[in-house]
Amino acid sequence: MRALPYVVIAACYAVVPFALGGNDYIMSLVVAALTLAGIALSWALLGNLGGMVSFGHAAFFGVGAYTSAILAKDMGMPVFLAMLAGGIGAALVSVVTMPALRLRGPYFALAILAYAQIFRILANEMTWLTGGAGGILSIPPLPTVFGFDFSGKTGAYLVILTLLVLGVLAYKLIRDSYWGLALKAMHDSEDATRVIGVPSTLLKAAMLVVSAFMAGVVGAFNAHVIGFLEPDYAFAGTWSVIPVVAAIFGGYRTLSGPILGALVIYLLDQLLFKNLMPQGHQIMFGVLLGAMILFSPSGLLPLLTRPFARSRSKATTTPTSEKRHAAAA
Repeated sequence: MRALPYVVIAACYAVVPFALGGNDYIMSLVVAALTLAGIALSWALLGNLGGMVSFGHAAFFGVGAYTSAILAKDMGMPVFLAMLAGGIGAALVSVVTMPALRLRGPYFALAILAYAQIFRILANEMTWLTGGAGGILSIPPLPTVFGFDFSGKTGAYLVILTLLVLGVLAYKLIRDSYWGLALKAMHDSEDATRVIGVPSTLLKAAMLVVSAFMAGVVGAFNAHVIGFLEPDYAFAGTWSVIPVVAAIFGGYRTLSGPILGALVIYLLDQLLFKNLMPQGHQIMFGVLLGAMILFSPSGLLPLLTRPFARSRSKATTTPTSEKRHAAAA
C-alpha cells in the first residue's frame, strides 16, 4: 500500500498521455479538472492545517493569472518564470488579506470573499495595467522546452500534473513537520496552544501565504493555457465554489482527496450531467456533496480506502493476539 501513491503518479505520467493524448477533448477536460484540483488542494491546505474556511480563493487565482500574463506579455519574461512570479504575486497579495485572520469561522470566509470582489473591481478599473473589462488578449502560451511543445494538451497536462505533485509534496512536508503538529493542536484548542508558546497567528498567516502561492501558480498556468483574461473570468466565483465542493467531496483532510474530488466531480459534470441536463446541470454538485456528507462525511477517498485500512488493522492485530495467547499458554 505504501508504494501505491508512487505507482499512481508513475501511471499518470506514463500511461495517461499515451492513452488519452490522441483525444484533445478528453485531455482538455482532464487539464481543466486538474486545474480545479490545484485550487482545491490549496484550499484544503488552508482549511485542514490552518483551520480556516475560505470562500475567496478566486482572489489568489486571479491575481496569479494577471501577474503572470502581464509579466510574460508586456515584459517578455519566460513563461515558466512568470508563472512562478504569479504565485509570488498572489502570496504578496495574501498579506493584504491578513487583517481577516482576526476573524473566525464564517466571518473569515465572508471577509476573504469580499477581498475577491475588491480585486475584481480593481482589475476592472486599472485599465492601464489589466486592460480593464476588455481583458488581456494573446497571452503567451506554455513554451517549447528541449523540443517538447508544452502548449499542446498533453504538454499542459504534464505541467499541471507536475504542479500538483509538487503541491502535494509541500502539503505533506508541512503536515509532517513540527509546525504541522502545532497546527493540528490548534484545532483542538487555539487558546491552549498559545499558552504553551505556539505562535498561532503567525502559523495561520504562513498557511494563508502558502495556500495563496499555490492558487496563484495554478491561476498563472490557466492564463497561459487559455491565452485570454478578463476580470469577470479570472475572479469568478466558480474558482472559489467548485474547488470547495471538490475538496470536501474528495476528503479535504487527506493529501490526494481534493484532487480525486475535482476529477470525479468535474468529469462527471462534463461527460454525464451536462448531457442529461443541458440547463442547470451544476445543481448536481450540490446533490453529490450532500450525498457524500450524508453517507461519508470524511469524503470519497477515506470511503474508498476504508476496506484496505481495516484489512491492514486486522493484519497487525492478529499476530499480537496470537502472541498473547501463546504467552498465556
